[in-house]
Amino acid sequence: MTTIQVDPQKVDAILDRWNRDREFVIEMLQDVQDTYRHLPRVAMEQIAEATGADLAQLYHIGTFYKAFSLEPRGETSIQVCTGTACHVRGAQRVLDAFSRELDVPPGGTTKDLKFTLEGVRCVGCCSLAPVVTLGEDLFGEIDSSKVARLLKRHQRKAAKAEEVDDA
Repeated sequence: MTTIQVDPQKVDAILDRWNRDREFVIEMLQDVQDTYRHLPRVAMEQIAEATGADLAQLYHIGTFYKAFSLEPRGETSIQVCTGTACHVRGAQRVLDAFSRELDVPPGGTTKDLKFTLEGVRCVGCCSLAPVVTLGEDLFGEIDSSKVARLLKRHQRKAAKAEEVDDA
């Protein structure tokens, strides 16, 4: 697994944004999650020390809310809806195809930290079942034969966006 280095100055900036006020530890954790795509232990320790919050309390928050992860998450989240309509129309085969293509189990993150794969209960687009979200994009009527093309299309789109950012 790739280790993500935590910049103490970035965590200090987050602490300062919330005036190091213990009442805002959830907001601080949200900012850390947004910055590092998970809650690194060293950042949580820094928040605990600066706010006087108990580290166990921060871990409780970090494990209670689904928005937080203690493990590094991928740059792009792939969510395969496994709700009833999607399940009936082959969502498990789609999830299995993503798992094979990415060589990662559902709930896991690729070694290069590019993707996190998840099965989710409902995306709210039952008429388009089975449904997949790939980053900010939503795709309907997906079957396992479309998974490899979908990933390639996403990678091309990401490469183009990177070129624009570099310009």
